[in-house]
Amino acid sequence: MRITRRSMGVAAAGAALAVLAAGCAGTDTPASPDGVQPVDVAFGYIPDFNGTSLLAIAEDQGLWVKHGVNIATTSFTNGPLQIQALGTGDLDFGYIGPGAIWLPASGQAKIVAVNTLGRADRVVAQPGIGSIADLRGRTVAVPEGTSGDMILTLALQKAGMTKADVQLVAMEPAAIITALSSKQVDAAGIWYPALATVKQRVPDLVELATNQDFEETVAFPTAFVAGNDVVAGEPEKVERVLKVLREAIAFRAANPAEAVRLTADFNALDPAQVQADAANVQVLSLDELDRLTRDGTINTWFAGLGEYFVGAGKLQAPVDPAQYYTGDLFLQASE
Repeated sequence: MRITRRSMGVAAAGAALAVLAAGCAGTDTPASPDGVQPVDVAFGYIPDFNGTSLLAIAEDQGLWVKHGVNIATTSFTNGPLQIQALGTGDLDFGYIGPGAIWLPASGQAKIVAVNTLGRADRVVAQPGIGSIADLRGRTVAVPEGTSGDMILTLALQKAGMTKADVQLVAMEPAAIITALSSKQVDAAGIWYPALATVKQRVPDLVELATNQDFEETVAFPTAFVAGNDVVAGEPEKVERVLKVLREAIAFRAANPAEAVRLTADFNALDPAQVQADAANVQVLSLDELDRLTRDGTINTWFAGLGEYFVGAGKLQAPVDPAQYYTGDLFLQASE
């Protein structure tokens, strides 16, 4: 079993994507214990609790070996970069937050599993700025197409404003940390655990909006995605990966402290930092995910996000979630 980890920074993303397929290609690997020849899988992730915990559990519990998956994982800074890599065939699977759901909704990938409900997103501002209305005319940074972008848009709408009312600056998360810490920007739409770093440097940073402010009308599901060609043409690969994810989901719900420790080890992070990150996550059990898939609740979540994305200009019209959420495959993987 080969488990490879790579880190992809923004500056190196273009060059790395060009060679990623070669880096993730399978080598001569012994057959899995049940005699089934392993399949090669390139899997992207974000190095936080949402984006990594299931991969960390799968590695520790030997789930890849159990289900005949020859895994190579690559770290990304955001979901849209992973969607790009899925589209070019450099990744088979990846992880995205709610702010990137519009990408599979627009046909660029398939959602193969829901992960958690995110509660880590914030609109934050420098000391002395007390409300969203106070952001009018000020410099606000966001990573475009992410949940940081989404939480800002929702907060502005609630205040009767739009992005045209602020000086919007598109930045990657690492750059936003620097810009907030050095007070180069007035505010940002960003998330934990990145915010924890900023608060160490700017302890009186002001939180102006959170996910919980909008939960009555909008859910914030995080999800695992696969390339369209993978879902259409490699059903065995999809089924094996979903079996791994399902077992990891069950383990995470039953062993929350262990999930934090394994995630910290996987990403070489302080466990206290990962625990603080996990505190902003609503973990869903496997039974809950199965039930919410069967009764249509998850499709309702995605439909609500679709309406938001239409209003935000990301989608031209609402899209039936059945076109991009393969909940039937997730349920079939239980068999």
